[in-house]
Amino acid sequence: MPRTHIRRLPAAALAAGLALAISACGGESPDTAAAPAAEASSAQLDPNADLSKQSVTVTVWDGYTPKELATEVKAKLKTDLKVTLHDTNEAAMAKLTSGADTGLDVAFVSGQYAQALNEAGLLEPLHPELIPNLANLYPEAKELSYDKGNVFSVPYTWGTTGICYRTDLVKNAPTSWNDLLDPPAEALKKVTMMTTERWLALPAIKALGYSVNTRSDDEIAKVKAKLLEAKPKLLGYDDTTFGDKLKSGEAVMVEAWDGWCPTTEKNIKFAVPKEGSDLWVDTMVVLKSSKNKEAAHAFINYILDPKVHGWAAENILYKVPNKAAMDAMDAKLKAANAPLQMTPSDLLKGESIIDLGEDSVKFTRLATEVATKQ
Repeated sequence: MPRTHIRRLPAAALAAGLALAISACGGESPDTAAAPAAEASSAQLDPNADLSKQSVTVTVWDGYTPKELATEVKAKLKTDLKVTLHDTNEAAMAKLTSGADTGLDVAFVSGQYAQALNEAGLLEPLHPELIPNLANLYPEAKELSYDKGNVFSVPYTWGTTGICYRTDLVKNAPTSWNDLLDPPAEALKKVTMMTTERWLALPAIKALGYSVNTRSDDEIAKVKAKLLEAKPKLLGYDDTTFGDKLKSGEAVMVEAWDGWCPTTEKNIKFAVPKEGSDLWVDTMVVLKSSKNKEAAHAFINYILDPKVHGWAAENILYKVPNKAAMDAMDAKLKAANAPLQMTPSDLLKGESIIDLGEDSVKFTRLATEVATKQ
């Protein structure tokens, strides 16, 4: 299928200011991030519920699901589906944490946001018996540090960040984040890095051997110094048009999310630096306030059908954690896009981004200081 052209940031890339929404709900560490999810479900659900008497209201990013989804859900589940849109994770959080009765049943949010919503007591623990298609997920999809075991969230897409580059315009393929931070002569002033807070910091964090979830003031100070040292060597900071800049030759090497590196173009390739990278995940969650929990679970189960879930991989070129869907993917499309060939074990080499709660402001301050420094 042709790729759907979506002019928006990948969902995970927008997750940087969660502390402003739920400042006290940050995870303490990857190992403790999912701890509050162990609480018992707030309701006993009926596996034989008449779904035709329920409806589902979903909030999701524009273009992230098929346009015909409501019609298809109605035909399959006999359930009315209403799709509402949010542009960013922050916009979704504004809906979900307002205290108002939004009528939402299911939300698509990035992993660290799901973590924070769960810690705030706003999510329904999942009922696996109502989601048999969980069996289609890779085993690695249960190892995500913000929600080990998929207790309160179901992964929808996942990916990583690396270096996207022109093979014909750089002499040597980049292998390190330092190739971006201190580019070779032919790439000087022809390199871009990202503006979104956690991703602006990522190259320097990894080059210095730190965690993507660092809270250390000393480490963040060293990251800032390295970013400022790199700044004069850059073309600029760019989260949205770096692919176009690569195609035109204005840029020869850019920091990029894997699904946004235009590897279908001749002479453009994607590489994960040797120091490692991140693992971002976009998820589906059920709101505790939902009055249609059986239908909400049935909706998630429907999405996990390989033919349905595979739509995301074939249309927006983001990997999905659904083994059956990825196995059924068009071989030519996968061969033409190297990031789609990454295995779950490859992805899990990256660090899951978690919510840092109040410490998120450290990255907000870092990004502002780097961006405004003359």
